[in-house]
Amino acid sequence: MERVLITGAAGFVGSAVAHAALLRGYQVRVLVRGKSRRRNLHGLDAEVMEGDMRDEAGVRRALIGVRYLFHVAADYRLWAHDPGEIERNNLEGTGAVMRAALASGVERVVYTSSVATLRVDSRTVAATEADTLAPHEAIGAYKRSKVLAERLVERMVAEQGLPAVIVNPSTPVGARDVRPTPTGRIIVEAATGRMPAFVETGLNVVGVDDVARGHLLALERGRIGERYILGGDNISLEQLLREIADLTGRRAPRVKLPVAPLYPLAHAAEAAARITGREPFLTVDGLKMSQNRMYFSSAKAERELDYRPGPYLEGLRAALSWFGGEGYLG
Repeated sequence: MERVLITGAAGFVGSAVAHAALLRGYQVRVLVRGKSRRRNLHGLDAEVMEGDMRDEAGVRRALIGVRYLFHVAADYRLWAHDPGEIERNNLEGTGAVMRAALASGVERVVYTSSVATLRVDSRTVAATEADTLAPHEAIGAYKRSKVLAERLVERMVAEQGLPAVIVNPSTPVGARDVRPTPTGRIIVEAATGRMPAFVETGLNVVGVDDVARGHLLALERGRIGERYILGGDNISLEQLLREIADLTGRRAPRVKLPVAPLYPLAHAAEAAARITGREPFLTVDGLKMSQNRMYFSSAKAERELDYRPGPYLEGLRAALSWFGGEGYLG
């Protein structure tokens, strides 16, 4: 059995990758921070090692006897009291993990980036891997950090022979979204009737288990140095909320709000968050992103990896079932 190391396995996408790797027959080792919530590790047939992705020496210890590495761990927040912390975590963490992989002689790395590194604008039909975003064009600390980290991985592939394949998940939904993610929060708010209105935007939604299988396909079939979008269906936010309402027996919100008047509310929400320490639901960066439909194409992954995502509704049903079972829906 070939051993793989997965960083971020206590999180949403990382735990799905761990489950997919076990199903594929790999021996799984996971690297988690000492303070991480470990609900997603319960019942997982994996070797657990404590460590931080920014600690290069600790990652090297975790890589002893490992053939393949999935670097999934990331600081996925659209707001932080100290935005620089997001950038430090994602850029410095990725650098440390990739240097450890090179030093350890790992045969292949799958690096989990994001569609946040791709450019979308008012003309975008569905962005592809060719639509590269420059760091100065990125909205907010999270997107900028992911762009910088992805460029770092690409340089290490080109200049140091890092055997890495890059995957760019779109908007995963499904079980084990413990925090939850920004998209998971939308699902919870809508399912509990606390989202009476919406803005006109769009997103690419995919089941998290499909994204996880895409990671394994990238490991086994991906070309070193290439990027692969792991997406699903391009839908409007209005459609997503309507599907959530249908699945939960609630009335879908009908009030469509313009974005501009919401900025004062977002600034107020962020000001309150600086006092409470709780991440706000409405953020300035989130509003800026919503002004363009965030649609993406997975054609390259379908063509080269044989990536075949199922309907996003399967992931949405799984998310609602899990949130309900875990008490998120009241």
